[in-house]
Amino acid sequence: MSRVKKIAVLPGDGIGPEIVDEAVKVLRQVEEVFGYSFEFEFAMAGGGAIDRVGTPLPQSTLDLCKNSDAVLLGAVGGPQWDENPPDLRPEKALLGLRKGLGLYSNLRPVTLFEGMEKSSTLRPEVIAGVDLVVVRELTGGIYFGEKTRVKTEEGEVATDLLIYHEHEIERIVRLAFQIARGRSKRLTSVDKANVLESSRLWRSVVQRVAKEFPDVELEHMLVDNCAMQMVRRPAEFDVIVTENMFGDILSDEAAILTGSIGMLPSASLGEGSLGLYEPVHGSAPDIAGQGVANPSATILSAAMMLRHTFGYEEAAQSIENAVRTVLRRGHRTPDIALSGQMAVSTEEFGDRVAEELVHFEPTPSIPLEVMF
Repeated sequence: MSRVKKIAVLPGDGIGPEIVDEAVKVLRQVEEVFGYSFEFEFAMAGGGAIDRVGTPLPQSTLDLCKNSDAVLLGAVGGPQWDENPPDLRPEKALLGLRKGLGLYSNLRPVTLFEGMEKSSTLRPEVIAGVDLVVVRELTGGIYFGEKTRVKTEEGEVATDLLIYHEHEIERIVRLAFQIARGRSKRLTSVDKANVLESSRLWRSVVQRVAKEFPDVELEHMLVDNCAMQMVRRPAEFDVIVTENMFGDILSDEAAILTGSIGMLPSASLGEGSLGLYEPVHGSAPDIAGQGVANPSATILSAAMMLRHTFGYEEAAQSIENAVRTVLRRGHRTPDIALSGQMAVSTEEFGDRVAEELVHFEPTPSIPLEVMF
């Protein structure tokens, strides 16, 4: 019997508590079905933490995360905090967690589940076969650079400093090559090397690291072209690696390929096994508390946790297959249900996924490295 795994749970704001509850429910079912043991400890982060203790990321929350095996996060943010000063914005919790836990890589798998084709605004033949992963650098770039805003005689001037160190680029690029080697051996590196010096450094590092992976086909692509090709020929992408801001934008754009941003999970990883797992979508305050939010991305993020932090591949596959089965049967939460489909509540969707875990048949022939 493996030891109890400690999971720090940060529900956050908006729909965060609702969708996190369903992911925890599924993980508790995993305990029953597979015999694993998890200890869940809840803590504050985001806007609610600002209101209660005056900071988006309390030190006690960060300490809990550091002393846990994994972190499950819901979502943070909401309009009531939009006018707060920069240090009192809910998003600061995310940046603080990434820096504080040393999480430099963000993996965002983009998979079109059967039955979701009609939910996309793109034609079915365009999105057929979409199965890619965006590997996003997470702790460098313009989001973390110095920011200034000053008044001059000609009006206000704002600056955001974009900084990348060679070692930051090298470690994320090497990870992307390793992932590509375990999939179809195709890697697309996205930059803006025709304009930005940071991108020219990025491209030179990519070219140097590529020599270590001669079996991987490398393609360089400018970010604006990548944004276009992602909706023009998305099935031709396999692994995309890019810097922080570009990755943020492109992975949100990729939501259209899956039919809903509520289908995109993510894993933020560092050098060790500790990881932070969260849905790509935001807190959706307009539907919070109504029981209509789609918990799929959070449940699938829990599957990524089982795979990448705990090495529980069979349990991870069971969750993914359960979500796939529930969707194939036409069950949808109201926020993504189409005409004629069965609308179920957030809680009911989680119940159906949990129930499906007992019917799982593993696929042992699939190697772990291709499951990113």
